[in-house]
Parts: sequence; C-alpha cells; structure tokens
Amino acid sequence: MIAAASIGLLGIPPAAAGQRFVPAPIDWGPCQSEPLREAKAECGYLEVPLDYRAPDRGKVSLAVSRVRHSTAQSQGVVLVNPGGPGVPGLELSTLGKQVPGHAGDAYDWIGFDTRGVGASKPALSCDPAYFGYHRPEYVPSTPRLEQTWLDRSRRYAEACAKNGPLLEHLRTTDIAQDMESLRKALGEERINYYGYSWGTYLGQVYGTLYPHRVRRMILDSNVDPRHVGYRATLNQDIAFERNIKIFFGWVAKYDHVFHLGRTGQAVEALFYAQQRELARNPAGGLIGPSEWSDLFLRAGFYSFGWEPVARAFANWMRDGDWQTLKALYDSWQTPGNDNGFAAYHGGACTDTQWPRWARYRSDTWETHRQAPFLTWTNGWYDAPCLFWPVKPGRPVDIDGAEVPSALLIGETLDGSTPFQGSLEVRARFPRSSLIAVTGGTTHAGSLLFSPNPCVSDQIAGYLATGELPPRKPGNGPDTECAAPPEPTPESHAPVTGGREWLGRF
Repeated sequence: MIAAASIGLLGIPPAAAGQRFVPAPIDWGPCQSEPLREAKAECGYLEVPLDYRAPDRGKVSLAVSRVRHSTAQSQGVVLVNPGGPGVPGLELSTLGKQVPGHAGDAYDWIGFDTRGVGASKPALSCDPAYFGYHRPEYVPSTPRLEQTWLDRSRRYAEACAKNGPLLEHLRTTDIAQDMESLRKALGEERINYYGYSWGTYLGQVYGTLYPHRVRRMILDSNVDPRHVGYRATLNQDIAFERNIKIFFGWVAKYDHVFHLGRTGQAVEALFYAQQRELARNPAGGLIGPSEWSDLFLRAGFYSFGWEPVARAFANWMRDGDWQTLKALYDSWQTPGNDNGFAAYHGGACTDTQWPRWARYRSDTWETHRQAPFLTWTNGWYDAPCLFWPVKPGRPVDIDGAEVPSALLIGETLDGSTPFQGSLEVRARFPRSSLIAVTGGTTHAGSLLFSPNPCVSDQIAGYLATGELPPRKPGNGPDTECAAPPEPTPESHAPVTGGREWLGRF
C-alpha cells in the first residue's frame, strides 16, 4: 500500500511509472575489478530513465555485474545491495560463494551500483575535500563553532546542486524502480533479493511496490520503517553509546595487551582526555578531535573491528604512532572522494522531511546529554539535509502483507539499525521469519565478515528450499543464534585498515 503523499507530482504512483518502462538488454562483457574477474563475473550497464514519470527526459546508466549459476537447474537471480544509501554494490555478485553447502550455486548473483554511485554514470560528487583533515570539532561548545558547522553544511548542500536533475531522483522509490527495470532486463518473472542495512529498506520498499515480483528475500539488519531518516539517526546515537561502552569494557579486559585502563570507565576517560588534547595538538598535525571520533566508529559497528581500533589507540599512547590513526581514518572516510557521502544525502535528505534547525539543535543536544560519543558526529554528518536543494518526498507506507517470503536477520545489540527495527519489519511482513543473534553487536555481517555458522546455515537452507524457520506467536524472534565469542587479541599483531562494505546504515 502506498501512502497517498508518495504519489508523484505527475499523479503517477511509483509502481505504475516503473511498470511502463521497458529497458534494453544488458550488453555483458569483462569486468575491471580483480575480485570480479577471479569470480568469472561479467559486467555491463543498464540504462534507465532519470525520471520514470517522464522517461524521455534523460537517462542514467547503472553498473551491473553477474556471476552465473553453476548447477544444472537455476533458481533465478539474487540482487544484492550493501546499504548506505550510497555504498557501491557492484562486487557483491561474488556473495554466492560465501553461502555454505554450495546453496548459492543455483543462483545468478547480481551486484549493482545504484544511481549516482560508484561506477554508475553519472556519479555524484559535491565537494571531494569535505572529509579531509583539519575539520572543526564536532561538539559545538561555542556559538562560533556552531555557526562554522552550519556554514560548512550549507555550502556542501549548495555544492551538490551542480549535479543537476539527478539530485531530484535519488529517493528510495527511484532505486526500487531501477530494481524493477533490472528484473525486466534480466528476463526474470520474479527476483530474489539480499539486502544489508539501508538495503533492507530498499527491499521493504520494493516488496511494498512490487510484491508479486518477489520470490525470496533476505534482509540483514533492518531499518525501522517507522523511523526513516531523522529519527533513525537519533535512535542510532543511543545504541552506539551502549556499544562503545561495551568496546571500552573489552579493551579493559585485555589491559595486559593494550595498557589503556583496567576498567571500561578508565578507558573511556582516556578516550575523551585524548580527544580534548587533540583539539589543541592534532596527531601528526592531521588527526584532531573529529578525526579521532570518526576512526573509533568502526568499533561501534563491528566487533571484529575492535582490535584494530584498540591497537591504534594503544600505539598512539605508547609510541605517538599517528600514522596508524591516519590509516584507519583514511580507510573509513576516504578523504578526496565524497561519492558515498553525496549519495547518502541524495537519498536520506529526500526520502523524508527533515526538521528546522531549532528543533534539530534542541533534539541533538538532548540526545548528546545521554549519548555523547556519536550524537554530534551524526548531527553534523546529516546537517546538509537542513539545506538540501531538493524538496523532500514522503516515505512509502511499508506493507509486506503480499510478499510471499522473507528471512530477516538482526543482532540484538546492533548499533546502526537497532533490533526493534527487525521486530517491526517482522510485524509488517507476516510471511517472514526473524533470526535474532542474541548479544551480537555487529552490523550487517551475515556471510561477509565473520560468518556465524548458525545464521549462515539457515540462510543456505532458505536459499536451497525456500523453507523458513517456523514462525512463533507474538512479537519476538522466530529462532535465535548465539553471537560469536568476543575477539581475543594477539599479544603482538599488525593493525590493518581494510575498507568495510557498509555505509551509514
């Protein structure tokens, strides 16, 4: 069911507009990236309308990859989205090889960069230097600092206007229509779908608009459809505060390795003390209090990210090693490339209405008092939405009643998409089942990072047979898996800063 306000300006509901367009077939050829070549993938471009309500007013090209099935019988295609919005997904056609028992071999796995992202054309960019160094401190402790960030956020939003009409067509409904075009171009009656993080919301929207085009759907770390956009970030702030304290407690547990404090409170106090010191004397002249906050974010997203962050912290305290801090920051924020940041705002700022500054400021300060770790980091990350040059729409009323099948996954201590979101999606998708990873703090990690055999085996079973775990009465999970054990740090190990798949959500 589509909310009345989500009907387009021309009076054409998104689903109807998408159904009218017939795409040309994809001209498949060799891929450029090494992981795709190793997987024997093929790549190409799908041309779709800039505006589905007016398909003759320009086109955009979506980068697409495919790893074909290797079994005698095919179970169709699986479209994969890694989240963001704005995270490239082209290489996720390799995901099928991670499914246990070769259950993924019966599918064609489809990776794609959404419009404006990665190798798709045109690709968004507003100010590539936005995530460079020497950025202002996040917490606006003075009126001057507050105004500096407001001016900075306004200038970024204004710079994005140079992307022209594309900026007006980056809503989740636009991308759901692109998925429908991709289905047609692949010649499939129905698709299977695997979405992570914000990709779960894309799956929710697609399932609402095109329920009869869904065969099977896996949604890992579900965005709460009640809190899309602004409210989601405030909920995230509270959840991250809990998770960073869990991380600090883990660091203290291994004080014989890291020497950062024997209690979580001591490690936390040292973190904030260093942040204050870096405001006066940035590490290596580059890592100030904002960069310091950012490089610790991965510890709130993923338990497997704990050791690299803790070791960089320890190396800095012991040896003044700022180079490792810089490497972690660079791998997370990619200075000099704002494509992901621009694409995130292209969707987040236009899916829903954002409040005016007075309310935004009041809510952020109130949340900061409870959750100082992330709140103003998130606040300024999202602040360009206050000045976005495109009028926002209203979100689709998510209704999965007609979606035939969905397997939901949520870790109960996920910081980025709190577990309540998975419970809400379960309630709206009556033919779904929810796997809860009890005590897990990792966000959107199924099959990708440190696979949990309990979860992976259920994914494999679902892909092989379509059978879901039996649905239980009430508003809780249908099956539970224990979280993997916390990592055990080695006494001496190098710090690596590999780039993760996931974006803001």
